[in-house]
Amino acid sequence: MSPSPQAASSAILERDGRFLLIRRMNPPSADLYAFPGGRAEPGETPEQTALREFFEETGIEARNPVLFATYDLNGDKDDDRHFFLSVFRVEADVGTEAIAADDAADSGWYSIEEIRTLPVPPSVLECAEMLAAIRDAG
Repeated sequence: MSPSPQAASSAILERDGRFLLIRRMNPPSADLYAFPGGRAEPGETPEQTALREFFEETGIEARNPVLFATYDLNGDKDDDRHFFLSVFRVEADVGTEAIAADDAADSGWYSIEEIRTLPVPPSVLECAEMLAAIRDAG
């Protein structure tokens, strides 16, 4: 029986058709590129978690989180962790530069074409594809 899921949030910041991704240093998803995010702290709302984690991993003060997608992520046979992930779109000042910190080994801005070639969790590719489709339909 899997344990009850832990709450986690991530945040999508898009600029000029490129998405801010970090390369994760620690499990889960170590060495994968992902939207900045992580586990909720006691008493935090999903929105608060997304903004805090985004700041901790990029140094950017994001704002106006809008829920975009949710995922029930069950670990694989080697990892029994279970997360309920809330993915938010966020805004930030255009001039702010990302500085990889906390759990982030590296950060960068990637187009949907680049994301398709990177090692990313399935949820990241799915969200990026959905946003690109929305933008292209636009």
